[in-house]
Amino acid sequence: MSSVSYLFVIAVFGVGFSVVVLSLQYKHLLGVLLSLELMMLSLFLMIVSVGSGFNFEGQLCLILITLSACEASLGLAVLVSLIRTHGNDYVHSFNGYKC
Repeated sequence: MSSVSYLFVIAVFGVGFSVVVLSLQYKHLLGVLLSLELMMLSLFLMIVSVGSGFNFEGQLCLILITLSACEASLGLAVLVSLIRTHGNDYVHSFNGYKC
């Protein structure tokens, strides 16, 4: 019988919660970006908990942290540019024809 660590259970719960929040988020773009950050952090915890018995845990963690930092900076840059062009971050005010 295999034992599942509590860290893995918390990470799976975090991924599920972030997917639910992402699907229910329809008003502000900042909420969507925050739910994507929660998903990246939960995936980081999942890799740490699964890879704790292996030898390559450090490399995978470094890659995932790098990707999440790039994703966060890109998301904030898109948010700032959208606020400058549209004046707010409401999702319903974005028009596909202007982009």
